[in-house]
Amino acid sequence: MSATQQPATSHSAQTNAQSRVEELRRVIQKASYDYYVLDNPTLPDEVYDRLYRELQELEKQHPELITPDSPTQRVGERPAARFNSVKHNVPLYSLENAFNIAEFGNWQERWRRVAPDVQSFEYVCELKIDGNALALTYENGVLVRGATRGDGITGEDVTQNVKTIRSIPLRLNLDNPPPIVEVRGEAFLSLEVFEQINKEREQAGEALFANPRNATAGTLRQLDSKVVAKRRLDFFAYTLQIPGMLSEGVQEEAPPAESSIAVSSESPGGQLGLFDGDGGQSPANGEFKIPQTQIDSLDVLSQMGFKVNPNRVLCKSLEEVGDYYDRFSTERLNLPYMTDGVVVKINSLSLQQRLGFTQKFPRWAVALKYPAEEAPTIVENISVNVGRTGAVTPLAELRPVQLAGTTVSRATLHNADRVAELDIRIGDTVIVRKAGEIIPEVLRVLPELRPAGTQAFQMPSCCPECSQPLVREDNEAVTRCVNVSCPAILREAIIHWASKGALDIRGLGEKWVLQFVKHGLIQTVADLYDLTIDQLMQVERMGKKSAQNLVEAIDRSKQQPWSRVLYGLGIRHIGSVNAQTLVENFPTVDSLAQAEMAEIASIYGIGDEIAQAVYQWFRVPANLALVDRLRAAGLQLASGADSIRPKTGGLVGKTFVVTGTLPTLKRDEAKALIQEAGGKVSDSVSKKTDYLVVGDDAGSKLEKAQKLGITQLSEAQLLELVASLKE
Repeated sequence: MSATQQPATSHSAQTNAQSRVEELRRVIQKASYDYYVLDNPTLPDEVYDRLYRELQELEKQHPELITPDSPTQRVGERPAARFNSVKHNVPLYSLENAFNIAEFGNWQERWRRVAPDVQSFEYVCELKIDGNALALTYENGVLVRGATRGDGITGEDVTQNVKTIRSIPLRLNLDNPPPIVEVRGEAFLSLEVFEQINKEREQAGEALFANPRNATAGTLRQLDSKVVAKRRLDFFAYTLQIPGMLSEGVQEEAPPAESSIAVSSESPGGQLGLFDGDGGQSPANGEFKIPQTQIDSLDVLSQMGFKVNPNRVLCKSLEEVGDYYDRFSTERLNLPYMTDGVVVKINSLSLQQRLGFTQKFPRWAVALKYPAEEAPTIVENISVNVGRTGAVTPLAELRPVQLAGTTVSRATLHNADRVAELDIRIGDTVIVRKAGEIIPEVLRVLPELRPAGTQAFQMPSCCPECSQPLVREDNEAVTRCVNVSCPAILREAIIHWASKGALDIRGLGEKWVLQFVKHGLIQTVADLYDLTIDQLMQVERMGKKSAQNLVEAIDRSKQQPWSRVLYGLGIRHIGSVNAQTLVENFPTVDSLAQAEMAEIASIYGIGDEIAQAVYQWFRVPANLALVDRLRAAGLQLASGADSIRPKTGGLVGKTFVVTGTLPTLKRDEAKALIQEAGGKVSDSVSKKTDYLVVGDDAGSKLEKAQKLGITQLSEAQLLELVASLKE
């Protein structure tokens, strides 16, 4: 073969490979759409696998043919180093809440006052999926960015993880897509997958996720997309935004009347092509106008290749909305995913645009929430748990019951007074709910179902762990064990010491703490710093490498600042914020230990109760001996120059409260940022609060701040404020 013939042969092979790659992608994408979106598999698994492997091999041989929207690119090759903060093209506003039809009626009256001339209107009811909002950006039909909601203005770029969600198309089913399309929706975990994840975590000795929403949030923030892929996140789309069309109350310019979206009958699932009436592509059969309503937007999203929740209904009155709400108050319990309410939107997108937004919410949508979920079950036993402060908490051990997406088998009874108030007994039928949708608690007892011969529960007089007498102070509801050598107190104290907010000893979880206490290796937190690799290797299932890693992690904890050490000591009422406040005023452990109670109480934000707890703790000889051992071990018991908050700075005299989950900063990081700029951080909102830094899922602190007229800041605004002080 001549030299001049070789390039032609090579070019021919390249062309054939490209043609085959494109064909394989089309078939695989169609099969994925049928399976993950339509729930209607059309290709046998073994055939799918063979075609997928063939595509992988061709892309390996011809890496120049790899594109971002290839099915092989759903899982990244290496973990991300961190998530970048990104600004949303259009803000993701939260929704105003209503908790019954009467409150929904009040919301309707408010928006109608803004548009009194509107006589005819419709609502779209959609289930409020309990997951995490995502904003997906497509350029020329290809997914280029997936971002979390964050504070609504900025979120985290989690594109690599979003690509692992099979119900999110990497390429839109559009023949001729617009330059930019943005899709909003909810990432979530099915209940079946959620339970499987928690089973695997339990077997691995890891902490369980509280609910599917938390598990989804934790999954989206995984740096390794391969871990995300294994957790099988799902996605429902609910908002479509194209520049030039009305959506989410945003309009760049009115779309031309002749603009439309055409559906090709030859495309899988209805493939869309955008065109306008001035030329270009001709309308195909099944032509769709660019959506002017929310209900049409949902249909178009489905045709684009997204999974859209099928339980959507067009309602023409408040009464029809009420019927939908009532229907799903019970039907939602049979759904394979969590939903905590109904989102009601005005159907007309032009009316949405006219109504606009309040400072925080769209006027054209509301979340009609369901009450906290409750369920009946039977009390099989009543036990008590001893915490790190010696508090003895009674617990109802229950016949397992499904509650807010999780299986509940234990619920707190709080204290002896609550037990007496409920008159709860073994064998009782009780109503259980999740307080704040997180902590299971017994709401009430059904005495009419009580078996004969039951006896009232009595709190024990001695500690179930160490058998020492329990004590209850006259002014307290809590019963306590005051034996500082109690194994339960020791166990919980060490777990707290190693926790992320305290000394942050990686790898020292509850499982190992139990083993170390059982083997007599540790009796106080100071004993951790005497542990050797040889000692740890005597513990069952502790290998040399694990022992070495743990000893190194314990050694690194010696560099944690004095404020974290103080918090880690577990003194009653001392959280991380109070610890920082005390350290600012008492820069050494000796100055705090020698301080009088009145001196401690005089500090803003501390008060008599906290001062008494600190003062008394440093009057116990065993505690002073512990401090001496920690000092000898090399722990930081004094503030260095960089760990003391500056007494000067742009935020001096300003008090901040942080609430909710921030998009990029951990709460401790936000507090440190404020303190470094001279500001003060408090745990509670009061008239003295200057700013409330608000994250996702903010609760009662936000409501109180709104009533007091306190200025609210997003994370982005906080960062901007702090940055401006450095200029």
